[in-house]
Amino acid sequence: MKLEKAIRQKKFQSEFQKALINIIYTHNYLISKMNPVFKQYGITRQQFNVLRILRGQHPEPATINLIKERMLDKMSDASRIVDRLKKKKLIEKTRNSIDKRAADIVISKKGLALLKTMDPESDKFNKLITLSDREAASLNNLLDNLRD
Repeated sequence: MKLEKAIRQKKFQSEFQKALINIIYTHNYLISKMNPVFKQYGITRQQFNVLRILRGQHPEPATINLIKERMLDKMSDASRIVDRLKKKKLIEKTRNSIDKRAADIVISKKGLALLKTMDPESDKFNKLITLSDREAASLNNLLDNLRD
């Protein structure tokens, strides 16, 4: 659906303004399609992101700083998310043996099992991008350029 129709706006100040609004609108659209899956499994998308980071690190531990660096949502409070995941027994958190101020964080068996259960559902997220391989590659290049 064209942005103009979706938000009922005929004119934009510039193509740059339209692009910005389009990116924000599309982000919110995609998140609204993904959130019901997370809700079904009792986690948030930020918690899902942390669990995926930890699964990628597994069996090596991660630190809060590593998680913060790799999170998609940089505004999230990684420490608080980790604490909530610990309460749900989806991760294990222990004191680092070398640096007593740091914590070693690993995904638990329960966390791994949850992600394995969610994998078929989360794999469907890719289908939200209804572009050809070439178009998706072009979009990726454009977005990378935007952030540079």
